[in-house]
Amino acid sequence: MAVSTFGASKLFVKVGSQPSDLHRLPPAPPQISVRQSGKAPARRSVEVHASGNVYGTNFQVSTFGESHGGGVGCTISGCPPNIPISQAEIQFELDRRRPGQSRITTPRKETDTCTIQSGVSDQGLTLGTPIHIFVPNTDQRGKDYTEMSKAYRPSHADATYDFKYGIRAVQGGGRSSARETIGRVAAGAVAKKILKQLGTEVLAYVSQVHKVVLPEGAVDHDTLSMDQIESNIVRCPDPEYAEKMIEAIDYIRVRGDSIGGVVTCIARNVPRGLGQPVFDKLEAELAKAVLSLPATKGFEFGSGFAGTFLTGSEHNDEFYVDQNGKVRTRTNRSGGIQGGISNGEIINMRVAFKPTATIGKKQNTVTREREETELIARGRHDPCVVPRAVPMVESMVALVLVNQLMAQKAQNELFPLSSSLQEPLPIVNHV
Repeated sequence: MAVSTFGASKLFVKVGSQPSDLHRLPPAPPQISVRQSGKAPARRSVEVHASGNVYGTNFQVSTFGESHGGGVGCTISGCPPNIPISQAEIQFELDRRRPGQSRITTPRKETDTCTIQSGVSDQGLTLGTPIHIFVPNTDQRGKDYTEMSKAYRPSHADATYDFKYGIRAVQGGGRSSARETIGRVAAGAVAKKILKQLGTEVLAYVSQVHKVVLPEGAVDHDTLSMDQIESNIVRCPDPEYAEKMIEAIDYIRVRGDSIGGVVTCIARNVPRGLGQPVFDKLEAELAKAVLSLPATKGFEFGSGFAGTFLTGSEHNDEFYVDQNGKVRTRTNRSGGIQGGISNGEIINMRVAFKPTATIGKKQNTVTREREETELIARGRHDPCVVPRAVPMVESMVALVLVNQLMAQKAQNELFPLSSSLQEPLPIVNHV
């Protein structure tokens, strides 16, 4: 048997005494070696693993659907049983993400009404079996994309989808549309409910819109609440800066342009010990998860890039023992993670989002036939994505933490803990 790796995709080729199926594959740069398997029975098969639509190992989420198809959603595998979850709880998160919720978001009118089609009992408890959540699309306008069927939108995924697949879903951008994130937010609602049972909370808010930057320390991460975040349409917990951000979006919106911003996310009461050394560090898992969201361009946690201006003596988080006998840090420049493992302090990170690619201004581009042209994109799009990105970031962080919690439970609590150093994960009292 020979194995050849193409990036994240794996090609498995089993070769017996009969000719292989390699001649049916298109020419490719990577070399494929074939080794005879001795006296193995004659068989031949080609199996290609090239998905990219699934996240997680223990708590696994698969999203499906396209912007202008029949609907979108997710399937969750590995959810623990007996977790109370209702359609209303999932709908609350989807309503925070849905289009048309205010004048500073896309005017597309979708209710994004979800239905749980499997995996939850009539009593509202998870069964431990796959949970399937579906949201229909109801306000498609395919005609808005006539020009874009031929010309590529600058900085959008139109061209790269053609480069990769040789075909693409023109209407709404297909899988590159932010409507794909409905499945993530629905799954994130379930993950957040699991975390809540353990006392862990994930909250995100807008900390920058274009040149309006919320000053460092303006938000108290120890007391930040969902009510503060949801108190205005831009989801900035500081009322004064929220107004400035809304004005900036309004200014650019009426001019047919777009702007970007930053979403800050925190996770409170995260158990110690989450994350793995080396390749699967907790911050690496968080970065991969949030950077898989549409329009993301940057990620930093803790002191981030600003930490490069400090010396070691200025940057180090000194330890102390609190009144409960726990080892804590006096500062939190590490962002709640040291050595790739959570240390029990608040995890904090910042995610940068670019200006929306689809704008109402004339731009130079090329057609699929490689002819230079001009394009004014039509359709309904956000002048700034960050207000609706808040629940998306929360959801991805929650999915990471639930996966890490389950891995921690499986690896490190299978046998007795070292009581002087390790803390057991909180116990959930089932209904």
